This record gives sequence, structure tokens and C-alpha cells, in this order.
Amino acid sequence: MDMNVKPKPVQTALDRVIERPSREEAEAAVRTLIAWAGDNPEREGLIDTPRRVADAYREFYAGYEEDAKAVLETTFTEVGGYDDIVLVRDIPFNSHCEHHMVPFMGKAHIAYLPHDGVVGLSKLARVTDVFAKRLQTQENLTAQIIEAINEAINPRGAAVMLEAEHMCMSMRGIKKHGSSTVTHRFTGVFAEDRQEQDRFFALIRAGR
Repeated sequence: MDMNVKPKPVQTALDRVIERPSREEAEAAVRTLIAWAGDNPEREGLIDTPRRVADAYREFYAGYEEDAKAVLETTFTEVGGYDDIVLVRDIPFNSHCEHHMVPFMGKAHIAYLPHDGVVGLSKLARVTDVFAKRLQTQENLTAQIIEAINEAINPRGAAVMLEAEHMCMSMRGIKKHGSSTVTHRFTGVFAEDRQEQDRFFALIRAGR
């Protein structure tokens, strides 16, 4: 991308359009942060760091350029009448805490009970990445994934569970390495029927 060409605006969660800075402005901001940290952005080892950081940010936060609805729009109805749980477990994800902009990473477990059809299994992993590759909280990430699934495929019920380690707890602050945060959300039949919740958790544990 040309350094002087500004990327397209991004729509925020509050429906505010934010005008993105140019590549040149982003790299200048990185040089400022390097200097603020106490180092010289012009020394040999750091001279290309602003460019690399800008490239990395486009990858880390690629979810702002993607549409979860488009990812899930293709469904399949010829499934032989199958109407039981569809579960994809242990989906690895990486995200960044919106409070400190440091990583958190872990695994997502996503299940649903089909109603109007099923979606390709890889799409559940892709929709996880759409939301994970944004500035996030784990709680909000959990909610966004399940809401996208409900809107796209209208299941009889859906369940999402995330397990993650947060570097804002491991690298800084309280510095408790190895601690895990678990969030989950249920809708439809999963929210109404404790037995379905238990089946979901049992299937996640199976084979471990």
C-alpha cells in the first residue's frame, strides 16, 4: 500500500466512522512510541521497525476488514435430516486486549443445533478470527461469535466457550503466568435445557 494513501474508514461498534491515518502517519506514531520507551528509532536495529509494526498491525487487526455475515452466508440443507449437536472444539485464536493492546490467546469451542441448515465447519473457525482480529475483551468476543451464528443460520440453540491466557495478566500487572480465563454463552435450547449444556461440556472434555 502506498504510504500516502489512507485506508478506508472503519465502522466502529458504536456506529461511528473513524478516519484511518495514512501508513506514513502510523509509522511516525511507532517511532514516537520507540522514543518514548527510551530507545533511538534511528538506530540500525530499529530503523525498519515502524514499517514492520505497521505490517503486523494490518495482520493482527484484519478482522476490521472482514464481515462475519459474509463468512457465514452459505449454508447447506442436504444433511440427511441430521439435527443433533454440531461442535467444533479447540479452535485456536489470538486476539489483543483493548485495554492494554497486548495479546490474549486460547481456544474456542462452538456448537449449535441445526434448524434451517448447517454451515461449513471451517466457517466457525473463520468467524472466530473475524472478531478475534480486532481489539477485544474476551467477554465481548464470546458474545459476538454467538450472535453472528444466531443471525446467520438461525439454529435451535448455540453454545460458545472460550478459554484463554491474557498477557495483560501474565506479562504485566499481577504477573500470574499460566492463569486461564473461561467465558461461555448459551442461546436457545442450550440456554433453556441444562442437559444440553452438560452435553456440550462433556463433548469438549471427550478425548482429553
